[in-house]
Amino acid sequence: MERQLKISGLRSEPEEGRRKAEKQLKITELRPAVRDPQRINVFVDGKFECSLDVAQVVELGVKVGQILTAERLAELKQASEFGKVYQRALEWALARPRSVRETQDYLRQRQMRRKQLNRRREQEEKRPLAEISETTTRLVAERLVERGYVDDRKFAEFMVESRQGRKGVSERKLRLELQRKGVNAELIEQVLATRPHDERAEIQRIIQKKGRRYDTPKLISYLVRQGFDYETVRSVVEGSEA
Repeated sequence: MERQLKISGLRSEPEEGRRKAEKQLKITELRPAVRDPQRINVFVDGKFECSLDVAQVVELGVKVGQILTAERLAELKQASEFGKVYQRALEWALARPRSVRETQDYLRQRQMRRKQLNRRREQEEKRPLAEISETTTRLVAERLVERGYVDDRKFAEFMVESRQGRKGVSERKLRLELQRKGVNAELIEQVLATRPHDERAEIQRIIQKKGRRYDTPKLISYLVRQGFDYETVRSVVEGSEA
């Protein structure tokens, strides 16, 4: 009997039941967002569901009249959240060179702020915003690295160049700052090797900026806390007072 139904083009009762149970979802409108025309609002059955950037609309083949499954709609919503988080992270990364760990920390902070915001919205009986998933933060960080917007070497070179000669910094403190940002020891040594570091000159810069705030013992103590060698500090401080 089942075979006869298939041959005649009819569906068996179990199959018919499954098809009826599936909700038909149809993209009814694509409309540029008011705040950002580069994002396209996607309406399903006349209701706003998510927004995608123009490139995503093309890449994902999103069109008016397209029939979606619930799973496909969920994928579009995930792509929407990825696009929003990626764009904000890209703007942040372009402000100055960033390390991989710094980027991961930034994305985790965004994730936590979204959760806090949704708790407040729940108390105010407002519709919650889409949560930023672990998958989204991981994919955003990976995309930024793949496209060269986040790079530990570029970050280390920037840090060394900006910190040396501007405020005065010890090589020891510079190493610690780079380590805290996730730069590995081998890369730190490679970058420092390309930029000679004159500890005495760095100490002199700090003395010029802060020397008037301290008497000699306190100045020496301050400089040692900044990571400079005690004997070198004493020699430069006493020499500057001569």
